[in-house]
Amino acid sequence: MDVRFTATGTPLAVRYDGRVWAVAAEPVHWFTRDSWWEKRRTVPVGIGNVVDIEHWRLQVRLGPSTSALRTFELRRDPLSEQWLLEAITDTKP
Repeated sequence: MDVRFTATGTPLAVRYDGRVWAVAAEPVHWFTRDSWWEKRRTVPVGIGNVVDIEHWRLQVRLGPSTSALRTFELRRDPLSEQWLLEAITDTKP
């Protein structure tokens, strides 16, 4: 899965399952904390942020604006460059 962002860092589109899903509504962005103390993860000093998990909730659609909306929940773990698709929800009319 690939996520394309605007110059200001807001998601613009997601490539998932061989298709490009355009963001169709204002995305929701938040962070949670990793329980590093339970995993006993250690890293060298200065390696970077090892506790913040980044999340985006995106309403997306394929092609024309008449296609149905879906909600993608994305997550990126600390020290990772890869976005993970955590959930997909179909929007009910």
